[in-house]
Amino acid sequence: MTIRKCLLLIVGALVSVCMQAQSTLYERYINRYSAMAVDQMQRYGVPASITLAQGLLESAAGTSRLAKEGNNHFGIKVGGSWNGPYMVMADDRPDDKFRVYHSANESFEDHSKFLRNNRRYASLFDLNISDYSAWAHGLKRAGYATSPTYAQALINVIEKYRLDSYDMSRRESREWRHEHKEEQKMQGRVKGREIRRCNSQYYIIARAGDTYASIGKMLKVKESKLRAYNDVDRSYSLKQGDVVYLGKKRKKADPTMKRRYHVMEAGESLYSIAQRYGIRLSSLCKMNPIGRNYHFRVGDEIKIK
Repeated sequence: MTIRKCLLLIVGALVSVCMQAQSTLYERYINRYSAMAVDQMQRYGVPASITLAQGLLESAAGTSRLAKEGNNHFGIKVGGSWNGPYMVMADDRPDDKFRVYHSANESFEDHSKFLRNNRRYASLFDLNISDYSAWAHGLKRAGYATSPTYAQALINVIEKYRLDSYDMSRRESREWRHEHKEEQKMQGRVKGREIRRCNSQYYIIARAGDTYASIGKMLKVKESKLRAYNDVDRSYSLKQGDVVYLGKKRKKADPTMKRRYHVMEAGESLYSIAQRYGIRLSSLCKMNPIGRNYHFRVGDEIKIK
């Protein structure tokens, strides 16, 4: 056997291994997030196949830095009315700002709203929900991505992994109907404010001039109860940009999250972590176990689930 043939065989074997590894990674992502994509389809009308394909490509099946550090699975930049956290990364420009989310669930939710509430993508919702090809080309024409092969890349992923089968899925369970009804009810109570969700609980971002009293009045909830939901006492004054949960937070982080620990960064506190992941502060203290006023150092690991 010649050296050239040996090299070709080695290269071929390496390509095969890489392709197999990618398929395994993609399949794990699909298994993990398919139910979430179907849920978004039912509530906002974005085909589950398109959501999954975009998530796979934009996040490298959840392995990109943006997905791992910022829970951003769709490469959505700050823009618009976004006033939440962000991270800076090189993209079209060396200092592009990308949205940062509390969880993957919040990223999927924001992706649906980003398409649904943006005029650029309005024509997509006139298409048949099962026509993934038309949706893929429509996204490219609307300027979702700059790559000239973006539409075909989406179609290739959908067809290779048969993601269009999820477009036929229906989630009409009693649980889903209840959640959908609750969300519509909550949206009506916040009077035009953008409502977000983290760890199965709704929240809004405080604006300049907001107080717990004014938000409580809007929601018809006692100020004391709203403060309890957000783990603050009467001495705390609400600031612009604060996360304000509209109901009781959970005892642990979103079960879809891979990691069980949060690594403490400069300027963070146990309270900020509780708000970031939608966890009750008391539960966070019990899990670790520590006191709420414990002095942390950068790099400390905080158990969140």
